[in-house]
Amino acid sequence: MVIGQALEPLRRRYLHWLGLSGEEIIDDRDEAAEDIRAMQLVLRLERTAEPSWHAAAGLAATAAARLCLDPRAEPGGPWAEAIAAYCAGHIRKVTRRARGAHWAALADLPGIALADGDTEVIALLPGRIAELDKRVARLQVGGTDLPVDDAPDLGPSTGSGHGVLRLWLPPEPVMSLGKTMAQTGHAGMIAAALLAADDPDTLTAWADQGCPATARRVGAADWQQLSERLADAGEAWQDQRLLAVRDAGFTEIAPGTITVIAQLADESQISSADSREPGGGE
Repeated sequence: MVIGQALEPLRRRYLHWLGLSGEEIIDDRDEAAEDIRAMQLVLRLERTAEPSWHAAAGLAATAAARLCLDPRAEPGGPWAEAIAAYCAGHIRKVTRRARGAHWAALADLPGIALADGDTEVIALLPGRIAELDKRVARLQVGGTDLPVDDAPDLGPSTGSGHGVLRLWLPPEPVMSLGKTMAQTGHAGMIAAALLAADDPDTLTAWADQGCPATARRVGAADWQQLSERLADAGEAWQDQRLLAVRDAGFTEIAPGTITVIAQLADESQISSADSREPGGGE
């Protein structure tokens, strides 16, 4: 069985969305309030342990992808209707923070919970904002920012040879961690959607590994280099497995801003696509 069937509408919208002007994005994003759906991403933010900025950004991508690729999201599964309805519209995401009893209360809700050291993230099954569970609605959206810690090594592959989803974040505009997590979450879903149609074997291999993803903010020169490789988004995906996230502009940044450039490829694809690994730096 091909996984990720519910992501087909997202795949169809991907190139269309990248081609819209800023004004067209504003027109396209409008929805009736009762129809707005979103995936809630929750970052555990205890007073005694500070999460990693980079780990949180990577976990958001992994959790969002795993939620949509979970067997429960496939046709006939208990999550299928919610995932299909979400992917048929705008893939909005809202990042919240929780600690203590409020964090523990989320364990009863459908979703994917992940941890990387002291960093813990939950991606909850998307639904209508108007019907948001009170255990989630009471969680604060603000205050999710953290200092940017040292960037991880974006190595080309894991032990299996199928790689991780490498997420590059721009030096400008500077986004809060909550905004960044929403954007990397989009990237995880887009990667899964495109692979479901073009390369289901690689998607299955990535999913079998747990959809690993790692994020890094890069400098201006490297961001420019990556952006130039996206001049033709269709070719960038087909030739290099390179994709972009373009924001709707609801919060923090202007409509149409490219917020993430990502790549999922095995070691041989990366060595031919990259003349060098984009470097770190602000």
